[in-house]
Amino acid sequence: MKENEKILILDFHGQYNQLIARRVRECNVYSEIVPYDIDIDKIKEISPKGIIFTGSPSSVYEKNAPSINKEILELGIPILGICYGMQLITHLLGGVVEEADKREYCKTDVKLNNTSPIFKEFNNSNVCLMTHSDHVLTLPEGFKNIASTESCPNAGMANENRKIYGIQFHPEVNDTNDGTKIIHNFLYNVCGCSGDWKMSSFVEESVKFLKEKIGDKKALCALSGGVDSSVAAVLLNKAIGKNLTCIFVDHGLLRKNEGDEVEKIFREQYDINLIRVDAKDRFLSKLNGVTDPEKKRKIIGEEFIRVFEEEAKKIGKVDFLVQGTIYPDVIESGVRKRTNNQESSQCRRSS
Repeated sequence: MKENEKILILDFHGQYNQLIARRVRECNVYSEIVPYDIDIDKIKEISPKGIIFTGSPSSVYEKNAPSINKEILELGIPILGICYGMQLITHLLGGVVEEADKREYCKTDVKLNNTSPIFKEFNNSNVCLMTHSDHVLTLPEGFKNIASTESCPNAGMANENRKIYGIQFHPEVNDTNDGTKIIHNFLYNVCGCSGDWKMSSFVEESVKFLKEKIGDKKALCALSGGVDSSVAAVLLNKAIGKNLTCIFVDHGLLRKNEGDEVEKIFREQYDINLIRVDAKDRFLSKLNGVTDPEKKRKIIGEEFIRVFEEEAKKIGKVDFLVQGTIYPDVIESGVRKRTNNQESSQCRRSS
């Protein structure tokens, strides 16, 4: 992968952020999600081919709404703002965003200006998913309208000289017809990406990164036997071999014979240093008489941590602790700086 062949996705706490990253990668361009308040010097260091601003449950005119260093808009890097991202660009560049008279949360017919680079090869209308309570009333100076709906006159905007675009709808979801094509057009027609990245190269890149990061130090991995921790363990094993130790806590809640299968696969197939802890009685004792699913979840999580800590102390000094996690867990857990008010407003504000 070329060092500069990267799209940064600025995360404003929207519900589709991970999906945006996936769509970019499906277009054979590497994407990386970063916090919205990333330091501008870090962006300059990364030198991305383009930047995408995500949606958000916030409103740009609210106090403490997530925002950016305005200088990002002056870097000359192509930018695509999606929903809240479009509203934020408008707000920062002197346009007007206000609460809409009519909230949209549905598939909507959007009229497109198909002379715009991001709508190339589209008809002059397309069905798209709109999810917003705010809308752009007045475009910033230097921008032109490139999309509209019956109730949202400014559903898309562009400043082609500055290569800054905004769309009020969500191209990353299946409810938008050919939405990935819009992202593809931004990547290739606006950002000038070459598309030489493949998902298959992810393992190679990850192993290389881990080798450089960890070197000859030791790592300890919490292995559950699930997909997320198993993938993390295998990647680490490829990178650092015997400097990795995995602790597999058998809590007695796996499928029949699954504990034995996990042990066999990781010992024999992958030749990983594995410590299997038989904690069945301990877990089942803690869960005895508990019927509430949420309480069970907390008990299991707490006990898993305690067992892992006890076993880790027996090993001695390690330099890295490893925990695998998957995108749904990231989404469910939320991201930093999201407040309860923001969480509850997810369905009523721009997302």
